[in-house]
Amino acid sequence: MNTPTLKQVALAAALVTCITLPAAAQTPSEPWLVRVRAVGLISDNKGPGALDLSVSDKVLPEFDVSYFFTPQLAAELVLTYPQKHSIRLGDTHIGSLHQLPPTLLAQYHFTQLGALKPYVGAGLNFTHFSKVHFVSGVPASIEHNSFGLALQAGVDYEVAKNVYLNFDVKHVDIDTNVKISGVKQGNFKVDPWLIGVGVGYRF
Repeated sequence: MNTPTLKQVALAAALVTCITLPAAAQTPSEPWLVRVRAVGLISDNKGPGALDLSVSDKVLPEFDVSYFFTPQLAAELVLTYPQKHSIRLGDTHIGSLHQLPPTLLAQYHFTQLGALKPYVGAGLNFTHFSKVHFVSGVPASIEHNSFGLALQAGVDYEVAKNVYLNFDVKHVDIDTNVKISGVKQGNFKVDPWLIGVGVGYRF
């Protein structure tokens, strides 16, 4: 398991503080916002070392739940189901894995623009890799858990009462150690961009 860095621990502490402090204003009468999105996952695929290792990009479904403590301050939990990715070395398919990446974010929403409601967020991602399979003859393995920072920017546009169109971009730190024949080769950074469009309902 990758050990959280000092920055990650500090961000986690800040996130917990944000969502547990008494609300600075009255909680909104409709504090819940749920969204569904179609998300394009685009991986950075950096390292390890000189290995040209990559996981496949894909489009995936995403579901999130936000709770507003004030009109501006919210917490969002982002969920999907385990996603299968192909693992490639250069242009050669060498295996596959599933990844499940729940993410918790603290958000600030800008409320001065009427129906247009931009927001920014920061938080933590936990990714669990499962069903890791390498083709016969490839003596590779990876660690199965990753903790990392997540940054977010997006906008909701109210098209009808409590109904929103949403555009959202996140960058998530996801990495894992790669071993060949039991020898650590280094850290493989997936670090995907997640670009999503969807709809939401507030209640």
